[in-house]
Amino acid sequence: MLENIHFGTDGWRGRIAEDYTFTNIRRCTQGFAQYLLQKGLKDEWVIVGYDQRFHSENFAKSVAEVLAGNDLKVYLTDSATPTPVISYSVINKRAIGAVNITASHNPSTDNGFKVRDEHGGAIDPDGLNEIESYIPNSEGKITRLSYEDGIDTGRIILFDPKPAYIEQIHSLIDVKPIIDAGLSILIEPMWGNGIGWFPYLLGGGKTKIEEIHNQRNPIFPEMMRPEPIPPNVDVGLNETKKRNADVLIITDGDADRLGIGDENGQFIDQLRVYGLLGYYFLEVRKERGPIVKTLSTTNMLTKLGKLYNVPVYETGVGFKYVAPKMMETNAMLGGEESGGYAFRGHVPERDGILAGLYFLDMMVRLGQKPSELIETLFKKVGAHYYDRIDTPFKGDRKSREQSIVNSNSTHIGGVRVTSLDTTDGFKFNLEDGGWMLIRFSGTEPIMRVYCETTHQEKVKAILEDGLRVAGLK
Repeated sequence: MLENIHFGTDGWRGRIAEDYTFTNIRRCTQGFAQYLLQKGLKDEWVIVGYDQRFHSENFAKSVAEVLAGNDLKVYLTDSATPTPVISYSVINKRAIGAVNITASHNPSTDNGFKVRDEHGGAIDPDGLNEIESYIPNSEGKITRLSYEDGIDTGRIILFDPKPAYIEQIHSLIDVKPIIDAGLSILIEPMWGNGIGWFPYLLGGGKTKIEEIHNQRNPIFPEMMRPEPIPPNVDVGLNETKKRNADVLIITDGDADRLGIGDENGQFIDQLRVYGLLGYYFLEVRKERGPIVKTLSTTNMLTKLGKLYNVPVYETGVGFKYVAPKMMETNAMLGGEESGGYAFRGHVPERDGILAGLYFLDMMVRLGQKPSELIETLFKKVGAHYYDRIDTPFKGDRKSREQSIVNSNSTHIGGVRVTSLDTTDGFKFNLEDGGWMLIRFSGTEPIMRVYCETTHQEKVKAILEDGLRVAGLK
């Protein structure tokens, strides 16, 4: 009997050749197929795509074989494809869902299995639990149709998802002002699926577009992992300053997350980027509508919501919570601390490409460089400071959680605790309007301690107290 497979925040991830094997990929696919068939969706279409990691294209073929063997039909992308493009393909092809072979920002040793619903968004926790319950415990319970037979019978069709997505992008944003602005833009696709997209969308005008790390290399040299935060982006930040670029646009391994470096080669953290995107839609584009944020992202959005009289909803961490809330409220924006942002009129899914274009449009419309945009935002909501520490842990998770609850902390970093939110992890709300969050990763054996505060000098003390409360010091 094979070991059980458990879905985390965004599907399942594992170490290649250890637990992430062809057999286990087929098992996951059989569970997803059964989930769809139980809904009466026989003979419907499913999108299958993949990233630039080791063997991803072959894992994707295995997914297609199992789906085709279970009376479903498959549109298989003809090359490595950004996650948001796969999600939009669900809408464009009127499919009933998608499977994406990607480990996103994980280290090079890993790969993953993401599932999407008929809207192209993350499947909610109840749906993920149901898929997990259908995963068979033996290879003998997997039904397959060979890739060759699938192609011959038309149950598997290779397709190019790029044209439809490009058309969608042009319906959401006019990129010509960016092309004509004469900016110098450095693109960091982190050896991933974002390679080539910004030069294609913004090339041919006065603006100069340059890329680094823009070939397939599954070991991701010059970074620990393709996650768009320091130190992984340090090479890009140094190149930004060296080349006198106006901005650094960073997409992670599957291009659903965005990172930003300013004109001075300084990283702009994800909370500030989300605050800027909120300001851009409310003040620059004059749009109105709800904003959805995870509890690990910025209170600047709450302040903007009050200033512009729009509701702000807070969810657990992950787009499996954000996407359903966006659909429920017809939200203008949805986002999370990891650098994933989604937009109304598109798909309820993170899109690093579209988010990057919106950021560039803000620069052009306001005539400001990134550091100046931060100053503009802070004039509106006050200065905010954020940081995060990720620490591997061993031992029993439940006992650690109980010790956090039993800590009865009244002050964190010298600031009084006003309440404890246990919606997803342990969020200590602080008297100054800031917060400290302790949370277990849903994809890796890691504990994360986050904080946001209006007092720059308190960041280190808050994080230190967070490590102490988590039992890591």
